[in-house]
Amino acid sequence: MISVHILYPKTDDSTFDMDYYTSTHMPMLADALGDACKGWGASSMSGGNWAAVGWATVESQDAFNAAMGEHGAKIMADVANYTNVAPEMLIGEVAH
Repeated sequence: MISVHILYPKTDDSTFDMDYYTSTHMPMLADALGDACKGWGASSMSGGNWAAVGWATVESQDAFNAAMGEHGAKIMADVANYTNVAPEMLIGEVAH
């Protein structure tokens, strides 16, 4: 099992539409992952370097890679619909 964290930097001119992110973008990611998606969520951040963080728990790295190989271009093209910053992604093996 892996966790995928998508971090959105906060800058002086950054924008982020959490409503769109949670109602359209993250469901699109979950649909692309299919049964391999074991859960997802999003948080608005206050203070610090990040405007928002999204996360998904995925059955395996192989399942994530396959979904992104097939649907990644569409998912990445959608980023411009809710933010004007490039996301950073962290992927790790779930320890517990």
